[in-house]
Amino acid sequence: MGDVEWMQRLPKPEDLRVGLISWAGSYLTYEPYKNMVTTTTKGLGRRQTWEILVSNEHDTQAVVRLRSLQGLYLLCEADGSLCYDRPRTSHHGCFLLRFHRNGKWTLQCIISGRYLESDGQDVFCNSRVLSAYHMWTPRPALHVHVILYSPFNHCYARADPTVGRVWVDAPVPCLAECGFLLHFQDGCYHLETSTHCFLSHLDRLVSKPSPQTAFHMQVRPGGHVALSDGEGGMLYAQGSRLLLGLGSNPRRGEEWFILQRCPTWVSLRAKTRKFLSVVYDVEIYAASEHLTPMSLFQLESINDRPILQLRSANGCYLAQRRHRAVLANGHPLECDTFFRMHWKFGRIILQSPNGCFLGIAPNSLLIAHASIPGPNEEFGIRLANRPFLALRGRYGYVGISSGHDLMQCNMDQPNCIHLLPCRQGIYHFQAQGGSFWSITSFGTFRPWGKFALNFCIELQGSNLLTVLAPNGFYMRSDRSGTLLADSEDITKECIWEF
Repeated sequence: MGDVEWMQRLPKPEDLRVGLISWAGSYLTYEPYKNMVTTTTKGLGRRQTWEILVSNEHDTQAVVRLRSLQGLYLLCEADGSLCYDRPRTSHHGCFLLRFHRNGKWTLQCIISGRYLESDGQDVFCNSRVLSAYHMWTPRPALHVHVILYSPFNHCYARADPTVGRVWVDAPVPCLAECGFLLHFQDGCYHLETSTHCFLSHLDRLVSKPSPQTAFHMQVRPGGHVALSDGEGGMLYAQGSRLLLGLGSNPRRGEEWFILQRCPTWVSLRAKTRKFLSVVYDVEIYAASEHLTPMSLFQLESINDRPILQLRSANGCYLAQRRHRAVLANGHPLECDTFFRMHWKFGRIILQSPNGCFLGIAPNSLLIAHASIPGPNEEFGIRLANRPFLALRGRYGYVGISSGHDLMQCNMDQPNCIHLLPCRQGIYHFQAQGGSFWSITSFGTFRPWGKFALNFCIELQGSNLLTVLAPNGFYMRSDRSGTLLADSEDITKECIWEF
């Protein structure tokens, strides 16, 4: 796969979303029922998430609007007060966003020339003289499981636990080693690898986070980030092997990465227990007993509907072709590359655009021919680049709180759920300490069980899933903050980002 031309996707709305932290450490928050904006919250949630809409960007500044997840805008009024509504004129709600060398942002109202500031509780635009009270720290609102793409080197960062280094040499981000957990703590970021090591200032992987693993981040709209040690060293790929390390002389643009949510790569197995693999460049056969790079497919969905596309490691999409054949030679905008997914006890069924279901021919070729799906049209599916899950629901991440003995779903940072594959679609959930998840008679969870239980994972989109718990109910987030498994149907609270 070294010569694959892997096409970069266009930025998604989630790439443009940030939380803005004031000098007091609290987040810019919209209050939908009061039509006002405050800075009273210490955590990043839905009401603290803003989409940065750029109308004009040039080097160290840009003209932007801030839009909430509800679709309303941050607006500055003539008296300096702020409200939360729709713009009344072409410049209403426009701010001049300046990127400062220390990673901070300032937002200056285009109409009045006054800066956005906070007194620790209220937010307003009163002063035209820049001060520390006008500085805002941007925090990407992206899910913490990310990949780092270098536009300069056209490759992704890849951790190598065997030598304790990180290289920027992966042309296709299909390996678990390309995924990193981005931890935010005390204004800095820690990069954790898939094997739970941390990148340090000494260009090596270490076992625990510390001040030596803390990086400052500069953020630009669209997911562009640059990491530094705060003392002049920038993180970029160096040498002929593209070792990711700190240096002081990056070439122009070499220090910038595109931060994206970790993609979902899966493997598919036919009822013969053979993996679907791309052979002869484009044909797909269920003939491989071993998992290879050509047996991996990136799962993508449009608008998080039950319609998916499967992108093979050759850079092309699976597509329905003539004579019922399904080939890996499609392009992303072709209607023949969209398949509807159905689930049956942890196994996936794929329906082609012509209404037929995908199955395996007697010669092991993947074709679309069945009008009614049977065992031959059911595929075992397994997450290929996810040794663990970090789940985020409507109220926050799933994790352990020091003040509770039950699993919570409103955390600012996740606790990883280690996946132990059991059968296709069935996993055991293991806590980081090695114990297993247990479930109570009330449908709540504890992370220190002695015995492994079966959890069924069903993918609902590119980075969305549902979990059928051992008690037969779907796992959901609850407004109280307690993780529950008590839903018979799939509701919005049952959908988890991962």
